[in-house]
Amino acid sequence: MSRLNLDDFSELIERPDSGVRRDAEERRERLAVPPGALGRLDELGEWLAAAQGAVPVRPVERPKAVLFAGDHGVAALDVSGRPAGGAHALVRGVLDGASPVAVLARRAGVPVRIVDAGLDCDPELLPEDVVRHRVRRGSGRIDIEDALTADEAERAVRLGMAVADEEADSGTDLVVLGDLSVGGTTVAATLVAALCGTDASVVTGRGGAGIDDLAWMRKCAAVRDALRRARPVLGDQLELLATVGGADIAAMTGFLLQAAVRRMPVILDGVVSAACALVAQRAAFRAPDWWLAGQVSGEPAQAKALDRMALNPLLDHGVTVGEGTGALLALPLVQAAAALAAELPVRPDQPLPHDVSGEDGTH
Repeated sequence: MSRLNLDDFSELIERPDSGVRRDAEERRERLAVPPGALGRLDELGEWLAAAQGAVPVRPVERPKAVLFAGDHGVAALDVSGRPAGGAHALVRGVLDGASPVAVLARRAGVPVRIVDAGLDCDPELLPEDVVRHRVRRGSGRIDIEDALTADEAERAVRLGMAVADEEADSGTDLVVLGDLSVGGTTVAATLVAALCGTDASVVTGRGGAGIDDLAWMRKCAAVRDALRRARPVLGDQLELLATVGGADIAAMTGFLLQAAVRRMPVILDGVVSAACALVAQRAAFRAPDWWLAGQVSGEPAQAKALDRMALNPLLDHGVTVGEGTGALLALPLVQAAAALAAELPVRPDQPLPHDVSGEDGTH
C-alpha cells in the first residue's frame, strides 16, 4: 500500500455544483413566499441542492450520526472534567440510550454509529461492531510524546476514509459528525492554535464537562507544551496528526476528506470536529464547502477554526455537552430548509422552468 498523502485530496475534491445552485436560486425567486422571508433557510436549501446536484432539492431522508471515540493521554494531567481513560463510559451512555445525543437521535429517528478509533479500555467492555476498527489503545501524551506512530496515524486516517465510503455506499445522505473523547478538547485546541498561529491561552476553553481555574491553567500549559512539538511539523498534515492528534482525531479528519470526495454533506458539532475540519481544509481547500457548522459550543478554538474556514454556525443555544448533540439539534433545520425549498408553491405569474435532476443530468 502506497504511503498516504493528504495533499492528494486537493485534486479529488470538487466544490458543490455552482450551476445547480444558480438554478436553485432562480427557483427560489419564483416561490410564493418572498425572497429573504425565510432568512438563512433559503441559503441552506440552495447549498443542499448544489451538494445533491438536484433542483428541486431532495429531502434529507437517510441521515446518520457518526461518532468517533478515543482517549487521549494528555487527560492524565487532569485537564478534563472527566477521568482519564473514561471515554468508554461516554460510549456506553450512548449505547444505553442515556446520553443527550442518544435521546435526540431516538426522537428524530436518526441511527447512531460509534467507531472506536482509540479507546483506552478492554475491547470486551463494548460491542464488537464498535471496537473492531480500533487503531490503538489510547493516544500518547502530546505535551511530551507523539500521539501516534506514523503508521498508526495513516491507519486512523484510512479508517475514517473507509467509514465515509461505507456510509456513502449505504445511502446515507447527510452525516451528523461528533466525538466521544476524554482530553479531546485539549488536542483540538493544540491543532487550532498551531494551524492559526495563535497562543495557547487564546484557544483554550473549559471543555464539555467544565473545569475550574486551576485545571484550565494546567490545560493551557499542556497546549503550550504541545504547540512547541506541533510547530516543526506543520508542513505535513499526517505528521501533525501523529505528533499532536490522536486516533479518533485522525480518523475524523480522514472521514471529512473522503465524505467531501463522495459528495456527502456533513454537519460538524463542536471544537473537536472543527479542529479536524481545519486540518482537512489545510489538505484540501475546497473541502469546507461540503460542511455545515451545527452550533456554537463556546470553545474559543472552535470559533477560531470556524472563522478560518468561513463557516457560520446554525445554532447558538449554549449547548456544551458535545458528543454530536449540537449538530444533531441543527439537523431538523436543514431538513426544514430542504422541505420548504422543494414543496412551497410557485407564484401564479412565475412558471417554473423544467427542473434539474442530478440523477441523469437532464433538464
